[in-house]
Amino acid sequence: MTGPSIWTVVLADPTVPFDRATLALVVADQRRPSRRWLYPVVRPLSRLAVTLIRIGKRLLPVPVSGHSAMDTLCVWFLRRFVSPTAGALLIRHFVVETNLLNFVVRNAAPAGVDEVTLRPTTLAGLGDSAVIEHDLNVYAVLTGLGLGGRSARPEVLDFSMLTVPAVDASPGVPRLARLDIQTALCLMNIPFALCLTDDEYRRAVHSLRLDDSLLAVLAELTGDATFLRWCSGTPAVRVDSSVDVPQAVYEHAVVCEYAHERLRQLAARQEPAPHPDPAPQVFTSG
Repeated sequence: MTGPSIWTVVLADPTVPFDRATLALVVADQRRPSRRWLYPVVRPLSRLAVTLIRIGKRLLPVPVSGHSAMDTLCVWFLRRFVSPTAGALLIRHFVVETNLLNFVVRNAAPAGVDEVTLRPTTLAGLGDSAVIEHDLNVYAVLTGLGLGGRSARPEVLDFSMLTVPAVDASPGVPRLARLDIQTALCLMNIPFALCLTDDEYRRAVHSLRLDDSLLAVLAELTGDATFLRWCSGTPAVRVDSSVDVPQAVYEHAVVCEYAHERLRQLAARQEPAPHPDPAPQVFTSG
């Protein structure tokens, strides 16, 4: 008996809130041979290597880091060993998360919190401490909301920041391999652990637990409980960096895409306020 393939269903599933062109890239990335054959082997080896690195660094008398080396190595690796599709998805994630944070900043207006400016469009843009800045931006926005307070929910939400520029993942650069994004994340996690101090690494990993906090803020701002469906339920007050980091990063990127697309759907539904006596906006969660 024949039927639709897994990929046909993933692409057609109406319950998946995903930009369809981006979802097609995700499926193409998932179908790469490296995802099927190499990822299951690299995943446990990467976790073992990172564990040994972190144990070794804890035994050192002083913290050791190499941010510039990490940036250089990762950008070089992306250009020479990772498929342009995976590279484009990684670049896009940085922009998507920035858009989510800026939606919160612009509509909640926490005191003393500036909008996020990290919007890379090339692989080179992932250097210059972009990975560290990417994590710190989440901390800054949530801390600002907690300490500085927020303005009242606006009657008309501003969705204007939800644009994603064209990205250039250097498709013309010759590559020695074209790895999928999950295999690439496993391998990139090794220099991250090596080049960040143990505290920096723990902070970066814990930032993934803040997805639930961000989703709750988005639900409150929009009045749409749909965002809460994607919460993991893991308490943000539990600090634990022994998780499967590459898998957690991948799932984090997917959740950000869900939230971003949901905001775009809400933006399309938001009707212009009547003039001159504007009425409060109503948001549906269908």
